[in-house]
Amino acid sequence: MARSLSLRAAPGSPPVGGTSRVLQPRDDSTGPGTPGPNVAPARLSGEAPVPACLAADSKIESALERLDGAVHALRRRRPDLSAGEPIWLWQRITISAAIAVLAGALVLTTGEALFALALMLGVPFFCVVALRTIALWHTTLGGDRSAAASETLCSPTLPSYSILVPLYDEADVIPDLVAAMGAIDYPADRLEIILILEHADRKTPAAMDAIALPAHMSVVVVPEGCPRTKPRALNYALSRAAGDLVVVYDAEDLPEPDQLRRAAAALAGNPRLGCVQARLNVLNDSETWLTRQFAIEYTALFDCLLPTLDRLNLPLPLGGTSNHFPRAVLEAVGGWDPFNVTEDADLGIRLARARWRVAVLPSTTWEEAPPNFHAWLNQRTRWLKGWMQTYLVHMRRPLATARDLGLGRFLGLQVLMGGILLSALVHPWFYVLALAEAAFGPLITLEADPLTTAVIWMSVSNLVLGYVSGVALGAVAVAGRGRLGLLVSALWMPVYWLLISAAAYRALLQLATAPHLWEKTAHRPRAAYESGSLGLPLKTKMPPAASGRRISGQSA
Repeated sequence: MARSLSLRAAPGSPPVGGTSRVLQPRDDSTGPGTPGPNVAPARLSGEAPVPACLAADSKIESALERLDGAVHALRRRRPDLSAGEPIWLWQRITISAAIAVLAGALVLTTGEALFALALMLGVPFFCVVALRTIALWHTTLGGDRSAAASETLCSPTLPSYSILVPLYDEADVIPDLVAAMGAIDYPADRLEIILILEHADRKTPAAMDAIALPAHMSVVVVPEGCPRTKPRALNYALSRAAGDLVVVYDAEDLPEPDQLRRAAAALAGNPRLGCVQARLNVLNDSETWLTRQFAIEYTALFDCLLPTLDRLNLPLPLGGTSNHFPRAVLEAVGGWDPFNVTEDADLGIRLARARWRVAVLPSTTWEEAPPNFHAWLNQRTRWLKGWMQTYLVHMRRPLATARDLGLGRFLGLQVLMGGILLSALVHPWFYVLALAEAAFGPLITLEADPLTTAVIWMSVSNLVLGYVSGVALGAVAVAGRGRLGLLVSALWMPVYWLLISAAAYRALLQLATAPHLWEKTAHRPRAAYESGSLGLPLKTKMPPAASGRRISGQSA
């Protein structure tokens, strides 16, 4: 059973407001006015002076200790839940044996093997179709009944909030980021915004040095180390954060201004909530064919499918941004896995296993969709590879996972993650078989018994209903957003799914050869693609220079 949370700062936590600007790692105890690395900190009366070199060494040691915890804490505490551990032996044996048996059967008894494969795949594919159909029904007839409240809290009752923004090679979007964070409607004395930089990144700090940051924005630099991933940076920054609630945003994000107030109200109103996920959508939907397909996919996922999982109380894989957590819950489940390249999906499953609810927040964060195939392929490969990592990690001990989730939610995990991954890998082979039969005639001849007929009809129905349900759900989703210009583009979704299949096979190859490789998605200034077609206040103003201070000459 989940326990209720008291949204109070931990004893001894530093105040949230007025956090000092830093460019180098510092001790957790440092605060505004902390001396630079070559100056010894102030001491108590009568205390012996501390040499500056020893003070600097102490800071380096503290930073390395935090980095060690950011990388290895989950792996030491629960190695079975860390993607840093290799695929377990029984999983490798099972996967290898299944591939060998399937290959041998296709060579020796092609017809019977294809029949058996169609029979085994029919049930999970039907469940995927059923999930889309339920989402379509909920969206068109059921209204929006998310477990997350749509109310906001008034200022006197707001808890302290930490916003974590991991950045790497994001110099081009720093002005947009600072403007977007500055537009958030939350009391500055209860809000800290931590911009997380990597030690190896030189361009982003230079861009940030040219901008005046408000006093409640600070910079943390993650020391060099491996793996260089977003979740490693988040874990490192979490050890420095002081808020009762924590949210993650990406560099290009534009959240609705009242999102933090809505999330705080939802988490305060339901003690069983371990996280609320805001809805994600894209700004540049009309830029290219790929961005149109991405917009349809994102809208269907965050406006329809995830709210349906929320209603059905099924495990909900988080999106990579706009996840709002009570800090105590986040720390209790181990934070983010630095070895998982979709740390968000994994964290959503771990929350479910710990019996915390995850709800969808009726608030939108706007992002940029990858505008070209290269950027899209790298991003989608990483996502699918991370989903494969997550599924394999939580299926290391399937009985334990079933016990943690309960039978219904465990089956939901198989449909959601296993079924969707399987669909991406199997989908193009339907076209291969269809083209082969068209070119060479029937590949197999089976007796027309009732079981054979049923399996054939189930396979054909899954294929047809999969297309119909997917296209219909995408169309209903974008229509709900008023993006009627995307309705015709929804008809191209089957072609888009073939590209997803290509990314799935690339992800499978990377899973075997480079499981922790993080292919960075490049972002552009918002002015490069914004059209104003959404009626959003995209051109937000920068905060005045007098409200903050620059990075130059600051350290810790």
